[in-house]
Amino acid sequence: MIPAFSERALILAPHGRDATIAAGMLRETGIDTVACTDVASLIRGLRQGAGFAVITEEALLSPDLRELSAWLDEQAEWSDFPFVLLTVRGGGLERNPAAGRYLETLGNVTFLERPFHPTTLVSLARAAIRGRRRQYEARARLLALRESETRYRTLFDTMDEGFCVIRFLDGPHGKLSDYLHIEANAAYERHAGIANVVGQYVRQMVPDEADGWVELYRQVLLTGEPIRFERELEATARHLELAAFRIEPASRREVAVIFQDVTNRRRAEIALRDLNATLERRVEDAVAEREAATVQLREAQKLETLGQLTGGLAHDMNNLLSPIMSTLDMLERRYGGSDAGTARALDRAIRSAERAKTLVSRMLGFARRQTLETTAVDLARLMDGMHELIASSVGATIGIETRIAPSLPAVLADANQLELAILNLCINAKDAMPGGGRVTVEAALAPAPPPTLAPAPGGYVLLQVSDTGWGMDEATLAKAIEPFFSTKEIGKGTGLGLSMVHGFANQSGGAFILNSRVGEGTRAELYLPVASTPAAAVTVPHPPQTPAAAGRTVLLVDDEILVRMGTADMLEDLGHTVIEASNGADALELLAANPQIEAVVTDFTMPKMTGAQLAKLIRQEHGELPILLVTGYAAGDLDLALPQLTKPFRQTDLAEALAGLWSVGAIDA
Repeated sequence: MIPAFSERALILAPHGRDATIAAGMLRETGIDTVACTDVASLIRGLRQGAGFAVITEEALLSPDLRELSAWLDEQAEWSDFPFVLLTVRGGGLERNPAAGRYLETLGNVTFLERPFHPTTLVSLARAAIRGRRRQYEARARLLALRESETRYRTLFDTMDEGFCVIRFLDGPHGKLSDYLHIEANAAYERHAGIANVVGQYVRQMVPDEADGWVELYRQVLLTGEPIRFERELEATARHLELAAFRIEPASRREVAVIFQDVTNRRRAEIALRDLNATLERRVEDAVAEREAATVQLREAQKLETLGQLTGGLAHDMNNLLSPIMSTLDMLERRYGGSDAGTARALDRAIRSAERAKTLVSRMLGFARRQTLETTAVDLARLMDGMHELIASSVGATIGIETRIAPSLPAVLADANQLELAILNLCINAKDAMPGGGRVTVEAALAPAPPPTLAPAPGGYVLLQVSDTGWGMDEATLAKAIEPFFSTKEIGKGTGLGLSMVHGFANQSGGAFILNSRVGEGTRAELYLPVASTPAAAVTVPHPPQTPAAAGRTVLLVDDEILVRMGTADMLEDLGHTVIEASNGADALELLAANPQIEAVVTDFTMPKMTGAQLAKLIRQEHGELPILLVTGYAAGDLDLALPQLTKPFRQTDLAEALAGLWSVGAIDA
């Protein structure tokens, strides 16, 4: 005999720690648990009484479950013992074909896919206990019903589950093809959502789904075997958990149905299944994103290493070019007019040095170590001014189309470097279309920044340069922005055009992205931050009103002797008196000993004390003494608002810088 009332949980999980873990979870919520070692001990526990059972899928792998099936078949009509089955592939037949066997064997089973959250197990356990309690209550009520008709009526009217008695009839659809509701309790309407059911025929109530209900209950009537099942009542969108048994004798043609609305539980199960599927997709997406973050960290590290190497190389080349250009300048002034052959030789040497200077500038652009003078730039105005330059650079066989969005805000960038970047992209596009084609330059507000960029207060402007050329394969595209990489013939290109654009974009707080496919052309995307202020009106620059007066005394500070000698020659040739120092400490001593010094020209990169550090000390000790900072590239602690001259430079560049220095006076630190 089953005890009158038992809510303990039987746990059959013979492998691993599943039994211990599940028991611990349930005990924490006050549920008494008993561990079973095998199916036989589970059956003994069932006979002794239990509220529900938790079973792992692997515990039911034994093909001989006849004794368990027999116990379940021997249950009274009120009893529908609940099971919680822990699976590894879910409970649906589409994912777990074995689910059909478990459903057939266990009957009232809820599937819980592992791994599961403790809250889910506890929730299902409480639901099972509540269901078992209702079964115990139904048992008590049914026993009372048998004792007297009055008690039966009381039970019938007050039970929580929906309950009805149906009587089968012959009809137009055949023998036993319809049934009439002859009794129904008040809970029927609450669970099924249909009122006043007594006296209604099923084919009148739910004509579209009547065949299915008739077939289910007719089998109960004909075989005498009770059934338990779940089914949706489509007419009211209720998901019902039902049990049906024949009312004896069979000649009465009556079947009793007890049911409850489990729509919420069913929806929760579906939601849980969908959540698991969603979590799987999210895990897959997260793994993919992590791998991508790893097509990006490695690439960034490689480019950063290349940038450091390129920047250091460019700095050394600048120091080598500076004395070369200063010497060529001096030779041109002295011997350029002596004869035509000498003039041509000097011109070739100077043009070669200028090309080397441009090459170094591009190297610094890639390394993000060039000096940028960022301002608010009007792209529409910039493109208007560049149109003829682009047209002459790409040639007559290339069509040019410009599309600038109206009312486009200004971008924050160095106008000269931006112009050079656009020109480089257009020339690259031209080289990809040897038979002619079209270059399209367009700019608009970016709908969203690329993943590598953080959101900016004003957003970003997206400048795109597209061509109709032959495009690049994946291997070429992967290396396209690396310095010195080029698909052109030797001597036809430096391989620094795209790398310079990449460095310029990063140094400007933006990004550079290339998209290309073989046969479909290339699209270069340049993201630049929106400026916080409008672009200033274009003004025509005026030459300095005060020329660099001769006869000044200038302190020249540079640790590279060849660079210092070349610069000193330029200054002396301009008529100035030069005092030389090889480091910052010597410069401070010479300043203290020579009050006649009227300006300081200092290199930025020097050992022990940089030019910027020297400038700060000069400001502290000598007030507003004019200072000109000579830089190979901007780096380190260069944070003073000092006039700057970029290496390598010619004598005219130095003269103009000095003129500006003395015309505006000292610059505040």
